Amino acid sequence: MSYSTMAPDVWDPGFETDPDSMLSSDQCVIKGQHFFIRGLIEIPVIGSEDVFSWGVWVSLSRDNFTRSLEVWNTAGREAEKPYFGWLSTELALYPESTTNLKTNAHTRPIGNRPFIELEPTDHPLAVEQRTGITLDRVREIATAVMHPAKARPGEAR
Repeated sequence: MSYSTMAPDVWDPGFETDPDSMLSSDQCVIKGQHFFIRGLIEIPVIGSEDVFSWGVWVSLSRDNFTRSLEVWNTAGREAEKPYFGWLSTELALYPESTTNLKTNAHTRPIGNRPFIELEPTDHPLAVEQRTGITLDRVREIATAVMHPAKARPGEAR
């Protein structure tokens, strides 16, 4: 019921040796100038209590990234106001690019990744987050992610 990416789309393995770059399971800095956190786009599964999740990366301003680090291990951090960011993960199975969709990252209690709320647009991913998806759609996503060669002709891979 969830799929995740290991790094923002702009991460390059060559950054691993750059002293101003770092990639952990939850945060990323590129050349001391670009800042990212990992969070979850959660989509309700219609007719169930289940939630489907995309593990994605969101770029934040330096100030918001710094603030998120300051409260990372602070009880009550979920009271923080959301951090504006840009989606930095391309989910290729959507017919329109997901990169640079506007988001708000909502901090949650310690041990829980931020909830990534998409701007309520007509982008298919934003519509799914608002309206939910069927279990058949979950299966379709699973097939596309796990077996991209089985995607239908014309379907984004």
